[in-house]
Amino acid sequence: MFIPRTAIFARQGNEYLLIKGAPTKRLWAGKYNGIGGHVERGEDVLASAQRELLEETGLTADLWLCGTVFVDAGETGICLFVFCGENTQGEIKASEEGGVEWVTKEAILHLPAVEDLPVLLDRIHNMQRGDPPFSARSYYDENDELMVVFTATSSVRS
Repeated sequence: MFIPRTAIFARQGNEYLLIKGAPTKRLWAGKYNGIGGHVERGEDVLASAQRELLEETGLTADLWLCGTVFVDAGETGICLFVFCGENTQGEIKASEEGGVEWVTKEAILHLPAVEDLPVLLDRIHNMQRGDPPFSARSYYDENDELMVVFTATSSVRS
């Protein structure tokens, strides 16, 4: 069984809009991550991504599906629908989820970030609207190292 979630990476050139998790969050407090959340009952994944982007940042953007990642989290996993966003409009605002800021791709390597963030950004950085979406599986190996395996490519260690 999988829980559907969205991850949105709005971008402007070499910068990505990321959220730094609020200190009160149960998961990823103080860590940088893409924008996103659960797909609510009655909405499709694009509508979910648009809603999450607006709720967490105050922005809208032209979104397109970059890929899917099946996150093996035990008995119940996560099906993560990864979106890129361009042409952002609106005024940035923080939410109860955390503060939002534009961060360069290079700076992410020096910030406290969720473990798979650099791997996903490397994958989507050169993608353009109309490129075929990727498919990947994410899991921890026997050494407790995160593995993200993309279809038809070799595995990438974070």
